[in-house]
Amino acid sequence: MTDTRYLRRPEGRIAYELWDGDGPLVICSPGMGELRQSYRLLAPKLVAAGYRVAVLDIRGHGDSDTSFSGYDDVALASDILGLADELGGPAYLVGNSMGAGAAVIAAADAPAKVRGLVLLGPFVRQPAGAAVLNLLFRIMLVRPWGPAAFLGYYPKWVPGTKPEGYAEHLARVRDNLRRPGHWRAFVRTTRTSHEPARQRLPEVSAPAVVLMGAADVDWKDPAAEAHWIGEQLGAEVVMLPGVGHFPQAQAPEAVAAAVNRLVEQDS
Repeated sequence: MTDTRYLRRPEGRIAYELWDGDGPLVICSPGMGELRQSYRLLAPKLVAAGYRVAVLDIRGHGDSDTSFSGYDDVALASDILGLADELGGPAYLVGNSMGAGAAVIAAADAPAKVRGLVLLGPFVRQPAGAAVLNLLFRIMLVRPWGPAAFLGYYPKWVPGTKPEGYAEHLARVRDNLRRPGHWRAFVRTTRTSHEPARQRLPEVSAPAVVLMGAADVDWKDPAAEAHWIGEQLGAEVVMLPGVGHFPQAQAPEAVAAAVNRLVEQDS
């Protein structure tokens, strides 16, 4: 990985890494509880293809500050657009989980700054039964058992064969939760509603690709959710057999190919 850089925002700093290249800018955003290193296998493939690649830590995660008043999709969208401005965008946005919802909002807010979307295991609306699930999730995450409960659930997001560096990455995720202020920021992030992203879907004009793991436990029917998103955005839909919630880690070749297709269509 490259050296950590910081984007200054009104209430704190957003950490990111940047690989310079001659091609278009690609900004990658992880989701709740994840770190920028979740793109450790995808970023090199994008860099090898010539892209200029930035990967960020969302608010209160990794090396980003915990001083913010907001930790939701809307806040993350503003950080993504701020980073695009910092790096002289426009950019293609790769977003995982809530990072996908933020990418949708960013594309609706500033169409001229977003050239395309690659949505991975996307949360762009509330799942069915979200109110009950959110309540159970909040109870599960109450200290002192909260961090252990989250880490116990984490492997369900990565079914089957674990990607390279999985054990080291899981340890990094665990250590992140132990940093001062990070557990509190994580819990606040879990209260995110994806309704703002759903409302903005009709406003998105950028081309998009949806990549969904067929074994993503966050959805009762991952294929149905992926195709619903595809219909809303007029997007290509790619289902990934045996893959869970993190296609960037379990299927980086497929994600890199999706980015390539978007760029070729835009050429």
